[in-house]
Amino acid sequence: MENLLAGVQMLARWDVALALLVGSIGGVIVGAIPGVGPAVAIAILLPATFAFDPIVGLTVLLGIYGSSMYGGAIPAVLINTPGTAVNALTSYDGYPMTQNGEAHRAVSLAYSASFWGGIFGILCLILLSPVLAIIAPMFGSREIFLAALLGIILVILAHRGQIMAAGLLAMFGIFLQTVGLDAVTYTPRYTFNLSFLSSGVNLIVVVLGLFALSQAFFLLTAPDESPDAKPVAGRMSAGFRELLKHKRVATVASSFGVILGMIPGTGEFTAQFMSYTYAQKTSKTPEAFGKGSPEGLIASEAANNAVPAAAMIPLLALGIPGEALTAMMLSVFYVHNVIPGPQLFQNNIDLVYGLYVALIALNVIVMVFLLFSTNLLTKIIKIPTRFLGILILILSFVGVYSLRNSLTDCMIAAGFGVLGLILKRLNLPIVPIILGMVLGGIMEVKLRSALPRLNIPLDMIDRPIAMIIFAMIVLVIALHIRTLITEFRAPGAEDDHAIHDTQQR
Repeated sequence: MENLLAGVQMLARWDVALALLVGSIGGVIVGAIPGVGPAVAIAILLPATFAFDPIVGLTVLLGIYGSSMYGGAIPAVLINTPGTAVNALTSYDGYPMTQNGEAHRAVSLAYSASFWGGIFGILCLILLSPVLAIIAPMFGSREIFLAALLGIILVILAHRGQIMAAGLLAMFGIFLQTVGLDAVTYTPRYTFNLSFLSSGVNLIVVVLGLFALSQAFFLLTAPDESPDAKPVAGRMSAGFRELLKHKRVATVASSFGVILGMIPGTGEFTAQFMSYTYAQKTSKTPEAFGKGSPEGLIASEAANNAVPAAAMIPLLALGIPGEALTAMMLSVFYVHNVIPGPQLFQNNIDLVYGLYVALIALNVIVMVFLLFSTNLLTKIIKIPTRFLGILILILSFVGVYSLRNSLTDCMIAAGFGVLGLILKRLNLPIVPIILGMVLGGIMEVKLRSALPRLNIPLDMIDRPIAMIIFAMIVLVIALHIRTLITEFRAPGAEDDHAIHDTQQR
């Protein structure tokens, strides 16, 4: 309780409160505009957050991360165009409800389910904190190395049907983080006698290129569109009453979000797919799914909004991000020399609980904002896509240049922007590159730290936690090989995962 009160006091600072307000409302707006998304917004804002205190910078990013899915449900329900990628499943039942004249019911249900999932995920995070504080110090260099390796494997295996491409892109990300001067021997690695590569490839430059600039290029090269969403009449709080009729579905979906959010590489898509499948199989009206089922809408929104809080667990406890957005947040910690992991719960517990309270507050702020501003957001949806592309392009280059006042960084970012555009056109994943850079750096540092203590390779797993993580790695790979063999023997089985594959891509 004392730590929780310290977190509340930290949030009471005017700069933190302002950051939370801007991040929360800004995230809703960003999520409501198709073609932008939280990854683009966070990538653009990332350089600016380095000038703030850690709690201020992280609060802005958490606000965007946690609230964008609320806004993303609006165009998914009203115009069948998800505001963010993770709201795609929401449109399966939300848009048919709109076509049936129940737009108000669909939007209010989406808000209510999102709030339920968000608060459920945060409460689970807070309850798990004492366990994290006990377990985290037990992780040494070899355990964190193995955990990071497990994270990369899970990220690769999560891209079903694209595992080879995801693996190669993850290895490319690992290679990128090795470019520059070696941190121990200060010898150049893969610089090819180019002076601008001596300082390495900056993660933020790559993030801005792959996410922000690639999206700008994508919007500028696509036909110009101005989506049209009609205003919604009615009280937005009505969805809470209907949600209580389906509280079992909402709770189970939120649980899927929490469990899968803690596992690197799985996240919202897998949580949505599993919760949606569960809701359909246990429903009294399974034939209504895909045609305007409130249970399907609740399952989708509750699951994806429970993930952000759960995704903070491996980030805070081990310093291991599970997906691109938490990888971006990790850079804010590093800039301020606050290293997530075992020491964070011992030395910066106030910061940890400050983030917990911020997550609760952002959900409340977003719900209050949405109750009165849904129709205003329907007007924002109409912004022309090419105008958005130009705006993102300008802001991205400003952000890149502000990092080190370097035109070289701008050119490198532009190169990665083109690479990101190519990957999008080829329907290939971008996230493995970023996680390869982040997790590859962690693996290199921890492996070097662990090697002097090892006499033989088996010493790497001679401790209980290391042995457990290694067993998980073997189990994950074995289960995947078994799945491949099963699918090879029964090719028609892949049809059962068609929705999941579409969402992942």
